[in-house]
Amino acid sequence: MDPAWLPRLLRLDESGGDWTRFCESVYSIFARDFIGSQPQLEGRWVRCRRDPLYEGKEAGFWHCVQEGADEDSRSPDIRRCERIAWVRALIEHANDPQIQAWRAVRGTDNRRVLWFREEFVVVLGERTSRGGREYFQLITAYCTDRQHTKQRLRNESARSKNG
Repeated sequence: MDPAWLPRLLRLDESGGDWTRFCESVYSIFARDFIGSQPQLEGRWVRCRRDPLYEGKEAGFWHCVQEGADEDSRSPDIRRCERIAWVRALIEHANDPQIQAWRAVRGTDNRRVLWFREEFVVVLGERTSRGGREYFQLITAYCTDRQHTKQRLRNESARSKNG
């Protein structure tokens, strides 16, 4: 059973199956949750990466709704789009027992990982502003339905808990 704080999925058919309309609906939720206001985690603001803009939308948005390693050839992921409202909800409910949370290091980047029921993950980068204020930057969010991805995240979580 889903927790009461988890927003409902946004479905493509609610936009008549029209990708452009659906993308605008998805973006309006993202903009409400990360541009118009910002959530906090552990007393730090969570900001999205704004540059580069593509089709008038921030880079952080595209990383939450598209998949692919190459920035120039990423493709829409409907399941990510459906769950766009989950991103802020997971951040705001990071202490919920259904969310595993840990620190991870990827290269020289310190990250915070929030993994909901081994279904959906939000990745935040730990950052410091020029003025010295610490914040989190939204890196990405995606569904974790592939077994190798789940195993990688399980291993990473276990390593973080063991020091």
